[in-house]
Amino acid sequence: MFSVIIPAHNEEKVIGRTLEHLLTGKFTDEVEVIVVCNGCSDKTTKIVKSFQGSAKCIETPIPSKTSALNLGDAAAKGFPRIYQDADVILSLDAVHKISKILLAGPYLAASPKMEINYQNSSWPVRSYYEIWQRLPYVKEGMIGTGVFALSEVGRKRFEKFPEIIADDGYIRSLFKSHERISVNNCYSIVQAPSTLDGLLKIKTRSRLGRYELAKKFSHLLQNEEKKYGPALSTLIMDVRLWAKISVYLYVNVITRYRALKYYKEKGYTGWERDNSSRKARV
Repeated sequence: MFSVIIPAHNEEKVIGRTLEHLLTGKFTDEVEVIVVCNGCSDKTTKIVKSFQGSAKCIETPIPSKTSALNLGDAAAKGFPRIYQDADVILSLDAVHKISKILLAGPYLAASPKMEINYQNSSWPVRSYYEIWQRLPYVKEGMIGTGVFALSEVGRKRFEKFPEIIADDGYIRSLFKSHERISVNNCYSIVQAPSTLDGLLKIKTRSRLGRYELAKKFSHLLQNEEKKYGPALSTLIMDVRLWAKISVYLYVNVITRYRALKYYKEKGYTGWERDNSSRKARV
């Protein structure tokens, strides 16, 4: 049996579809699905309990994703262990493929490829992601997919999830490039924000999480190689991409400023959340 852990905070608009995709297929007897409803004030818990028998619901009044991940981990029995965002679509077949690869070795961590749903997304949002997805750092996986998976040996690399924003960045930085894999023919579907404002909220949070990770776990970042210069230099040779590259650079400059401003005012606690991506249906 392999385990899937899903932290969910006020996800009534998406948690139903997430579970429907995850609990449909021929491997349902091999998967343990645990949803940790943390600090929910909407119908998330009620919806999850409607899947009782297929998914286990854990409730906590603490609105913390990392706390929810730790609660789910403590309750989980299977390996490999898959950690999935509540608003991301992942099929049971994809979970099975990821699990088989981790069981076979030698990889300790894995993620699916990312497929972005641009339904209702504006041109600037589409432009940003087109450039972002071409960067080598993103192509390596475990970034932006909303899903990461660990083998039993890989899970022993750390004790508990630390209370940080970038849980995926933390996990990725625990493993060198040869220890993790982005699985081919296996996709998670991520809903893009509808507006530029929504994109700025998401990327500000991501930037803030990166700053926090660098401050608290700087020794781990040696496992990361982020060389944007050569990649962007190649892309900029294509005149057709200039407008889209301008959007990408604009988002990066603004989110750096916003993240630093947010840190000075509130530290690393709390963040803005884009809800526009939770209106669309996949």
